[in-house]
Amino acid sequence: MSKVLIIGGGAAGMLASIFAARRGLEVHVFEKNEKLGKKLYITGKGRCNLTNACGMDALFDSVRTNSRFLYSAFYGFTNQDTMRFFEEEGLALKIERGDRVFPVSDKSADVLDTLRRSMKRAGVKVHLNTGVKEVLCREGQAAGIRLESGEILEGDSVIVATGGLSYPSTGSTGDGYRFAKEAGHRVTDCLPSLVPFNVREAFVKELQGLSLKNVEISIYNGKKQLFREFGEMLFTHFGVSGPLILTASSFTGQLASRQELRLVLDLKPALTAEQLDQRILRDFDASPNKSFKNVVSSLFPAKLTPVMVELSGIHPDKKVHDISREERQGLVHLIKNLEMTVTGLRDYREAIITKGGVSVKEINPSTMESKLVKGLYFIGEVLDLDAVTGGFNLQIAWSTAYAAGNAV
Repeated sequence: MSKVLIIGGGAAGMLASIFAARRGLEVHVFEKNEKLGKKLYITGKGRCNLTNACGMDALFDSVRTNSRFLYSAFYGFTNQDTMRFFEEEGLALKIERGDRVFPVSDKSADVLDTLRRSMKRAGVKVHLNTGVKEVLCREGQAAGIRLESGEILEGDSVIVATGGLSYPSTGSTGDGYRFAKEAGHRVTDCLPSLVPFNVREAFVKELQGLSLKNVEISIYNGKKQLFREFGEMLFTHFGVSGPLILTASSFTGQLASRQELRLVLDLKPALTAEQLDQRILRDFDASPNKSFKNVVSSLFPAKLTPVMVELSGIHPDKKVHDISREERQGLVHLIKNLEMTVTGLRDYREAIITKGGVSVKEINPSTMESKLVKGLYFIGEVLDLDAVTGGFNLQIAWSTAYAAGNAV
């Protein structure tokens, strides 16, 4: 019987082990943590957004790096196949806004339990608290692994499913990149991605914890627009986060890691500047003797009002009938163009994924097998593949895992 050694018991490693074992192979999973799927457990804020139910075109469009490489893998195991797999294994699913797929229970633990049960039924042997030090290769062929204890285990093939560098507390410490380099593979430059931004302006600290829905952000390098999208964001003690910002980081991260960028926030994207001006004018006309700070409070969440009043340059106690046309139009401009300076990315501890990884030019796209070393496979986040938020990165893990599990 052929023996398969899988390094890493995360999403990709677990699914690959199931499909390999179902084919009658002897499958061993080596996980350095005390339990499987530590990172999967915290995804989707503990709810586990396990895929996206969109069409295939949207699936490919979601991938930011090397989407063409995934053609065979995505069609070999689609997002619909992912949903079917979990439902057939007894996990009830639901589809939410943006076609995001979650377990009905809203518990990532249920996704993990489903995978663990499937592994057990398929006969996968799991080795917890077992770190791998080295992948052993002989004459261009994977031959086994050396554990951190020094013990050598022989195998016919090795699947590297170690993840990237994001959330190092879950065990993602870049071991897979080292294994790849030692086997002669090129590893592209790595960066944190789907990660919050640091912002220079002091007012963001005053807004800490404030979540804004239905806003639009644009990010510029000088006059060049790099990103523009509508959605939800969050202010933090260091800058900005939330779905909009995480998505923006996957488009602008490489530049943001090297230089400052300009973030422009439109607080009222549904209104043109003229419509907003008319609305403010109506508010002013309705309460001409009220102070500025009290009238504009209807425009913003409570936490944001004093910040916007200060940035407007209009005295908070000024009666609105005394506010000039120029001052009012300055306020309109501020609401439609609240500027911040992005000074960099947060680090891997806060990044959902890693951008960069094992070069896909050296990987067979149909099987995930190394083109350099026979019997050596790379799957999931360790590869130079990344996508935006919404369950797409997990779909990359499932699809590449299925390809390797069936080819190994």
